[in-house]
Amino acid sequence: MRNPGPCILPLLLWVAIDLTQYCAGSHWLQTFNIVITEPGMSEPQFIQVGYVDSIQFQGFDSKAVSARMQPRAAWMEQEPPEYWEKQTAQILSLSRTGERVLKFIVTENGLRKKDYHTLQEVFGCNVANDGSFLGGQYRLAYHGYDYIILNEDLNSWTAKGKAAEKLKTDWENGDLAESWRTYLLGECVERLFRCLDLGRKTLLHSDAPKTHVTHQVRPEGNVTLRCWALGFYPADITLTWQRDGNNHTEDMELPDTRPAGDGTFQKWAAVVVPSGEELRYTCHVHHVGLPEPLTLKWEPPQTIPIMGILIGLVLGTLLVGTVVIFLVWKK
Repeated sequence: MRNPGPCILPLLLWVAIDLTQYCAGSHWLQTFNIVITEPGMSEPQFIQVGYVDSIQFQGFDSKAVSARMQPRAAWMEQEPPEYWEKQTAQILSLSRTGERVLKFIVTENGLRKKDYHTLQEVFGCNVANDGSFLGGQYRLAYHGYDYIILNEDLNSWTAKGKAAEKLKTDWENGDLAESWRTYLLGECVERLFRCLDLGRKTLLHSDAPKTHVTHQVRPEGNVTLRCWALGFYPADITLTWQRDGNNHTEDMELPDTRPAGDGTFQKWAAVVVPSGEELRYTCHVHHVGLPEPLTLKWEPPQTIPIMGILIGLVLGTLLVGTVVIFLVWKK
């Protein structure tokens, strides 16, 4: 496979961001497409990866030895050959559409066609465990920057820039929003539940987070308390800090949940507190893998007083000396 170079970073960034944006007690099916052109390439490269929650279940690469849709999860091997033939035909059609859109963007923005270009799109559906539809999305980006987005109502578009406005007009005239709405509410949901059925042992399990609190003294004298949650699945988790039993959000840092690289996730929440007041703060962790929410606090390291150590050494020396004298006397 040809090395896709700089495209990998924005693609992985999209994966890291989008795969963690679903609601508690729900599942996402998402598809990530990327079209790549670069100097010396005879024809664009087209890559697609499909995810259920954080698990990649299928993928396609036009530069692979076998340019066919391939299973990326063991449970997808249960699908019959007809499924993979249909998916391959669909992906080839999508690749041609993506190539046309990329050419449009390059032309409208007056860019050199032989330079490096990437077109990215992500689309998918979010469904609750009870089967209710929670939402869908479609985003098109050029070089990682949003270009045109399907709004939450799934009936209208938001465009970024003049060239994107022109594309938006073309899509509105072709009623493309209705086509995407039909897909997201129909085929996307059906495929999601099919995957959940095939991969239930992988997709419907839960791993409780491993938690702890770290303590770091800052240069200005105050302290950063960081509450860690590691190795959990699924990605839905809530980390909050309280001060004396009341919610505390001042000076709190809460980055996005991130994949750990082994199918689990990790997250932390940090607060800055006055030195000496650390024990007034507690971290609260909510996750489906926990039998009940956890409450954590920083535990100061246990220290033994110097006087106690000295007394212990003296007593130990006396005891050893007594034993030696007794053994010599007995001999």
